[in-house]
Amino acid sequence: MGVLICTGLIKTDNSLIAQQIKYLFLKEIHVEWKQKYAFNGLLLYVIATVFICYLSFKQIIELPTWNALFWIIQVFAGVNAVAKSFLQESRGLTLYYYSIADPRAIILSKILYNLCLMLVLSAFNLLFYSLFVGNPVENLPMFILGMLLGSAGFSAVLTMISAIASRAGQNTTLMSVLGFPVLIPLLMTTIRFSKNAMDGLPWSVSSSLVIILVSLNLMVVALTFLLFPYLWRD
Repeated sequence: MGVLICTGLIKTDNSLIAQQIKYLFLKEIHVEWKQKYAFNGLLLYVIATVFICYLSFKQIIELPTWNALFWIIQVFAGVNAVAKSFLQESRGLTLYYYSIADPRAIILSKILYNLCLMLVLSAFNLLFYSLFVGNPVENLPMFILGMLLGSAGFSAVLTMISAIASRAGQNTTLMSVLGFPVLIPLLMTTIRFSKNAMDGLPWSVSSSLVIILVSLNLMVVALTFLLFPYLWRD
């Protein structure tokens, strides 16, 4: 596995960025598989938090409360999941990646991996939340789309913030301080969209929110794609 990764990463031509992304993405999966305790810890966090909500409320009648608690769990699970993107990597490993890979491939591969991780956590969150607390969502496909767009935005924002925090002495506190203000517009839009799904409103009502969420995600990914190489060289 390591030989294949090194062979694929050693080419730095821009036309091969997609290939580098593939090898780096596989590397992230390989590392996660070797450290299954990290993912198990995240899964335990989600289940324990949902169970505490169940013990506290038994049954949530008000839809805004159900929606707010769901996204509170999702945000904090996302922060814990994505924080290790760069913070767990040593300086030597960072220098090694710098010498063999395009920085744009590095950041995009981490965003894609964190997106997959966020989607898995979202699925478990929704599953256990529905089992313990109930599922009052009227339009489930719309709610799932909201989870997808929200997870994409969270992964992009938090991955970039993790990269910035790693350049500031592996400061996890800095990631929390920088991350939450940036996440507020995305989170507010996602909450509104998912609330419409819970109320069973037609897609036409939420079309503007979909456009906003897609635009925010594209803007964050584009800025990350353009700015990360300068951060990487620092």
